[in-house]
Amino acid sequence: MNSVAEDPATVENKAGEAFLEVRDLSAWYAESRVLHGVTFDLRQGELLTLIGRNGAGKTTTLRSIVGLLQKRTGTIRLEGRELIGLRPFEIARLGIGYCPEERAIFSSLSVRENLFLPPVLMPGGMTESELFQTFPNLKARSASQGTKLSGGEQQMLAIARILRTGARLLLLDEPSEGLAPVIVREIGEIIKKLKARGFTIILVEQNLRFARLVADRHVVVENGKVVDILTNAELAADMNRVKSYLGV
Repeated sequence: MNSVAEDPATVENKAGEAFLEVRDLSAWYAESRVLHGVTFDLRQGELLTLIGRNGAGKTTTLRSIVGLLQKRTGTIRLEGRELIGLRPFEIARLGIGYCPEERAIFSSLSVRENLFLPPVLMPGGMTESELFQTFPNLKARSASQGTKLSGGEQQMLAIARILRTGARLLLLDEPSEGLAPVIVREIGEIIKKLKARGFTIILVEQNLRFARLVADRHVVVENGKVVDILTNAELAADMNRVKSYLGV
């Protein structure tokens, strides 16, 4: 099994200044330590995936970035500003949007009410017309109860909801989970369009085929540690290298 040949921080700094820097990040749920010195960088406009087995620490990494874990050490910097020590609402106001795996659609609200529930936190968020152009299914179902949507439509709603806030960094947790292949392809096209618009994205993903279609680089997480970082070309050239980590 291969490991990272040199410090990921050194590798990334060679490629240019990072938009997001994660250094030696450790995190705990109560007394259980889940992350053990996670380190990676993300450049502005880049799409990075976190891949690994279930329970490897991928979701915990996203939750740590947005401040949902109280106990965490290390460094998380967005454009040079330290996030550790800030509360979740303060981090959101810096332009980070988090789309959790469970989607968190409110059953008592319509699609439109769910969509407009989060406040606009920064300039530059997508307008209503832009959102409905990007997600035409949501426009057609805007008066429907949020949880009456299909799984794919709920995922689109969860993503659309953070786009109007003005977030520049999107953290998407398992957007393809449980969806039919045709819907996964549709979600992939939407994510690629968001990247083309200039959004910077971290994607937690189990589906390697889906990850290859949308990402620039892949960070492999195992037992709460970064064990490899691959470009998309490296992943395509040596799928067995990653499959050895994932046990597939």
